[in-house]
Amino acid sequence: MIETVHVPLGERAYDVRIGPGLLERAGAEVAPLLHRPRVWVVTDATVGPLHLDTLRAGLAPQGITLEALTLPAGEATKSWPHFETCVDWLLEQRVERRDIVIALGGGVIGDLVGFAAAVLRRGVRFVQIPTSLLAQVDSSVGGKTGINSVHGKNLIGAFHQPSLVLADTALLGTLPRRDLLAGYGEVVKYGLLGDAAFFDWLEVHGPKLADGDMADRIAAVRRSVEMKAEIVVRDETEQGDRALLNLGHTFCHALEKATGYSDRLLHGEGVAIGCALAFELSSRLGLCSQEAPSRVRAHLKDMGMRCDLADIPGDLPGAEALVDLMGQDKKVLDGKIRFILARGIGDAFVTSEVPCDEVLRLLNDGLTGR
Repeated sequence: MIETVHVPLGERAYDVRIGPGLLERAGAEVAPLLHRPRVWVVTDATVGPLHLDTLRAGLAPQGITLEALTLPAGEATKSWPHFETCVDWLLEQRVERRDIVIALGGGVIGDLVGFAAAVLRRGVRFVQIPTSLLAQVDSSVGGKTGINSVHGKNLIGAFHQPSLVLADTALLGTLPRRDLLAGYGEVVKYGLLGDAAFFDWLEVHGPKLADGDMADRIAAVRRSVEMKAEIVVRDETEQGDRALLNLGHTFCHALEKATGYSDRLLHGEGVAIGCALAFELSSRLGLCSQEAPSRVRAHLKDMGMRCDLADIPGDLPGAEALVDLMGQDKKVLDGKIRFILARGIGDAFVTSEVPCDEVLRLLNDGLTGR
């Protein structure tokens, strides 16, 4: 029941292994990469108590020992202080270039540990063991690593590909439903940006996936990873096509900043709202029919997900302030905000030619519930 998606990047190529039970057999998966039978694991205070002992037991049959660092859980951990803690710990542990550092956690841990591995001794190998749906389908694959700044999300980082990704789908059973659905926001994104047939499939299988169907979970993770791998191979460092993967993210990152990277809005929830906004903006600009954004919002609502600005608890800044926050997005080019818009479901494209007044009108309507 274990499936493999290969990411063919020459000397940086690696496999993404997908299916249940991978944590229990981590030793067999990781052993071929090791030059000495030790690994260093960074996790967080939520994931560690759930899965660290299982990982330790999974490594033991191969004689592999682990040392672990546990950081606080939450988006605030993607910051300079915790990054410094991580790097200093790895140096204290005398981790060498040929060693393996393991990121055991969701997107926050994966991004931070990957960045630490990228700069430690100018590049140490690392393995991603993503424990959330969002991390399994998106952030663990493709080599984007980094931390947040007071100026915005993911503005500090590096491209550093993992040596292996172990996406144990059994771990998804430990997620709170809100976290699972937040990750589903990234799954939907793949259908919307480049695979209409996958979106059709999700409309049927999404509810079963959310309720725990393992075959559907494996299928959704596999297809998402396949799509991301295809795009990353074409454009590893986001000079062109890879920007498509940011569908919904221009809005999302501004909303995350506006809500203080807090539990008011999880990243995947922001992506879902951002996708709905991107399709509504596309419709208003005459790029796609009104049926497309209506269908997107209907599916998100069927899944019990947030899809409107009004779904975010608490006050939000005004439309102009949100647009100003978008101006700090890392995708800004020559001072222009780049949007990922759509000609229809499964047909997204990148553009900087979006009238600011249309964006303001869209946001104002969303903020006032129109």
